[in-house]
Amino acid sequence: MHFADGTVPEDYLTYIRHKHLWILGGLCALFVLFILSISVGAVGIPAYDVFLTLVNGLIDRIDGVLHLGIPHVSDTVSHKWDAIVWNIRLPQALAAVVAGVGLSVAGVAMQSILRNPLGSPFTLGISNAGAFGAAVSVILLGTGTMQSTIAGAVTINNPYVTTLLAFFFCLLATAVILLISKVRGASPEVMVLAGVALSSLFTAGTMFLQYFADDSQLAAVVFWTFGDVGRATWETVGLMAVIVAAATLFFAVNRWNYNAIDAGDETAKGLGVNVESVRNIGMVVAALVSAVIVSFLGVIGFVGLVCPHMVRRIIGDDQRFLIPGSCVMGAVLLLAADTVARLIVAPYVLPVAVLTAFMGAPVFIYLLLRGYRS
Repeated sequence: MHFADGTVPEDYLTYIRHKHLWILGGLCALFVLFILSISVGAVGIPAYDVFLTLVNGLIDRIDGVLHLGIPHVSDTVSHKWDAIVWNIRLPQALAAVVAGVGLSVAGVAMQSILRNPLGSPFTLGISNAGAFGAAVSVILLGTGTMQSTIAGAVTINNPYVTTLLAFFFCLLATAVILLISKVRGASPEVMVLAGVALSSLFTAGTMFLQYFADDSQLAAVVFWTFGDVGRATWETVGLMAVIVAAATLFFAVNRWNYNAIDAGDETAKGLGVNVESVRNIGMVVAALVSAVIVSFLGVIGFVGLVCPHMVRRIIGDDQRFLIPGSCVMGAVLLLAADTVARLIVAPYVLPVAVLTAFMGAPVFIYLLLRGYRS
């Protein structure tokens, strides 16, 4: 926004600055929560020791590659906590952040692309479709095994085949959603009913596979469907991070197209936006993100629905700020839920999907009621 002389109104600068400050504040809160999440658990680690362990570990890894002889920040913690921090809690915390970002950015994109406030991978049945694809991979192709320990209860032997099958069924569900949206319109009621139908269909398919599975396969699939970030490994975190980062960049590049679509398809077409192409490609990218997260972590519901609406109430609908704000909120919310899940019934560890469902269900009902009242 500029005046005729090229200057920017001060009120607009203040408006934009508040949004930037909110996102920056969210990143600071995420950093503090990240350190806290690693420090709590069956073995408590002081937050300062966690920070030093992370910094010293990064120095060791950089020095191992570049051979610069960089000294440690402090030798007071030495390598006392290395095994717990680097091998167990850091991958779990990073998985929560990556999954939170991925689910949230997929949700905000779907809500804009379909012009539907109830759009998300979970409510539209895409997550359950990915779960069915992963179950096909685990049971029929033997890509998943059940281990004897809770920390590594389910191991995906071939993550690429598992992700590919999950992605295929996510695409199938996405195609059905797009077809229904084109034929019947993308009203909240139609999308909710379509999501219920798809979720029921793919859940029934998963149950059918479980009925004919042997004991170890059944245990693997049942435990795996409890969406949880605790099973993440460095390999799976890396693969998820690459896909989520690429998808987030794609959605950010298309932020102006989504702003135009929010104003209506005809308005967007008048502004030169190829609505059908943007919608189809965006849904495919959102399906890919959902497939990767579901295939490694199981079904984690409502994060993609709740976070965009929380951010909208704070910084508005402008996709320039809604997309990064939703990413930050998703990371904070899922990391906080995972931290609480490890503490609420300690020494037992709840799957994080349990808490997100408890949190998301009331919000979902509220959005439905608000939609019907309007």
